[in-house]
Amino acid sequence: MASTAAEIVAFLLGISGWVLESSTLPTDYWKVSSIDGTVITTATFWSNLWKTCVTDSTGVSNCKDFPSMLALDGYIQACRGLMIAAVCFGFFGSIFALVGMKCTKVGGSDQTKAKLACVAGLIFILSGLCGMSGCSLYAHRITSEFFDPTFMAQKYELGAALFIGWAGASLCIIGGSIFCFSIAENNKTPRIGYTYNKAASVMSTRTKAYSSSSKAPPKHFDKNAYV
Repeated sequence: MASTAAEIVAFLLGISGWVLESSTLPTDYWKVSSIDGTVITTATFWSNLWKTCVTDSTGVSNCKDFPSMLALDGYIQACRGLMIAAVCFGFFGSIFALVGMKCTKVGGSDQTKAKLACVAGLIFILSGLCGMSGCSLYAHRITSEFFDPTFMAQKYELGAALFIGWAGASLCIIGGSIFCFSIAENNKTPRIGYTYNKAASVMSTRTKAYSSSSKAPPKHFDKNAYV
C-alpha cells in the first residue's frame, strides 16, 4: 500500500514537472532588460528562445523572430535542444509511468510493471537534468554579461521562464527518484515461501499403515485368553 501511494505521488510530481517544462518553451520572458542605473525607462526589451521583442511606454510590443537557426548564438541552440529533449523525455516518462504503476490494469505481470516503473523514473530524471541544464546555461549567459564591466551592450536580468523551468526540472527529478527508490524497496522486501505437500495416494497410506502394524510389538496372551 505504501509503495502504491509513493508511485502515485511520484507520477503526479513527474507530470507536474513535465507540464512546467513544456510551458517554458512558449513563455516570452526568458530575459528582461535591466533598469539598473537608469532614471527614465522608455522601453523594455525581452526575449526568449524564438524571438526578441521591445515594449514601449504605451504598452505596444514589437517582436522579431530570429531570422536564421544556424546564425544563432551557440547557447540559444543548446538551450533549444535541451528543452525540447526535456519535453520529449517527460512525455515518454509519463507513458511508462502510467503503464508501470501498480494501480493500473495494463502492463502485464508485476515484474514487468516494476521494470517499466523503474524505466519511467530514469526517464523523468533525464528530463529534469535536461531542463535544469538548459535553464542554467541560459541564466549563466545572462549573469556573466550582467557582471562583466567590459560589456557595454544592453544588459538583461533573469526572466520568469527560467524559474518555471527550474521548478519543473526539480519536480521531474524528485518524481523520478521516488519511482526508483520505491522499486528498490519492493525488491528488498522478503517474500514468505509456502511449501506444498502433495496428497498421499491410497496405496502409500495403506503401505504406511501395514508397515506400522508390522513393526508393532507382538501381544502376549495369558492362559485365560481363550476361556
